Amino acid sequence: MKRCTAVEDRFLISNVKGSLALDSRGHPTVKAVVETAGGRGVALAPSGASKGKREAVDLRDGGSRWLGKGVERGIANIRNTIKKALIGVDVRKQVYIDTLLLTLDGTQNKSRLGGNVTTAVSIAAAKAAADTLGQPLYAYLGGPQARLLPAPMLNVINGGAHAGNDLDIQEFMIVPLGADKFIEAMRIAVEVYGNLKKLLVERYGKTSINVGDEGGFAPPLSRTREALDILVESIRRAGYEAGSSVFLALDAAASQFYDSRTGKYKIDGGEYTPEELTDYYSVLMEEYPVISIEDPFDEDDWEGFRYFTSKYGGKVMIVGDDVYTTSIDMLRRGVEGSWTNAVLVKVNQVGTLTEAIDFTYYAVRRGLKAVISHRSGETEDPFIADLAVALGTGFIKTGAPARGERTAKYNRLLEIEEELEPVALFNNSKPL
Repeated sequence: MKRCTAVEDRFLISNVKGSLALDSRGHPTVKAVVETAGGRGVALAPSGASKGKREAVDLRDGGSRWLGKGVERGIANIRNTIKKALIGVDVRKQVYIDTLLLTLDGTQNKSRLGGNVTTAVSIAAAKAAADTLGQPLYAYLGGPQARLLPAPMLNVINGGAHAGNDLDIQEFMIVPLGADKFIEAMRIAVEVYGNLKKLLVERYGKTSINVGDEGGFAPPLSRTREALDILVESIRRAGYEAGSSVFLALDAAASQFYDSRTGKYKIDGGEYTPEELTDYYSVLMEEYPVISIEDPFDEDDWEGFRYFTSKYGGKVMIVGDDVYTTSIDMLRRGVEGSWTNAVLVKVNQVGTLTEAIDFTYYAVRRGLKAVISHRSGETEDPFIADLAVALGTGFIKTGAPARGERTAKYNRLLEIEEELEPVALFNNSKPL
């Protein structure tokens, strides 16, 4: 048998380690390290608060320690099962590595090894490969064509499961498309965010600028229009025009206000059938420069999605998150049923990088937009910044321009734009 050369040897995985880290909510998460003779990759798994029921399962210890959210079982899986399987594997073989993780787990939802475990190990392997090659991660994953910086969709007012106020809509986002470069888009966003802070203090006092899970403010509001009006005014005060320089986006997370007993949606003090909720959204779209609505219906209300998309899919980006949970099987059904015209991509929803990339390519090749996304329980790992550039999706959601776990992604994108000059591009066009 021919022995590998020294050059090839440096790509072989020599060690895999797991340990505990804390996410942005103070909950334990899995940290994975993959090492070769020539490089090293470190990744931390995020976790969501608003979760789709078809997501990969976070493996937790239960009991009283760490409020039941410990990850010692997951770390033991890395030490006792995954490490043995990956030692000696060429770290560049991402598909093989992820397929091996799927085989070792053997469940539909990663419940044996833990989706938090497979996510961390899968991403750490990709990082180790890039480091061994001496390449930036975005270039390793995306090749020489990876040069499109995504438009940031910044969640600056939090509601729903991400905050302690009475807003039913989970996220109110600004999208600064009136810029030629990513750094200019971030400057616009920061200026609007700062003016929003001042405006909230003026109207509601200092307690109104408490922030939710994703760094957006969580003011004492109860109606959707109140939040949208404040955003429009904040954009104006910052010296920009809503609908020209800065647009708005919503994450309804409608599963949170859906009543399965009645089949109706309870929002802003009213009850709506799916058709009535479609009309409700259409009025908001007429009154405000909303260019994207995520999860406008319950994750199982596929007919609601289809109806909304059939009427307004040519005017606004209708993003499926919980309805798909980054599952290509669900996406196939969604494409066949014309549920949405866009998808959200979260690696930890499905559990491996290969599955998330396959999901993204499947969507894009069938004409759907794709948005790379963080989770509400995030870490300082900037991985999704590189992923967004690598896949060239053109959009990223990673929270407000505040809190270190959010700004880590923005800061990484600023670095990437600087590295890519003068060939860097910025996605400053409306999605439709």
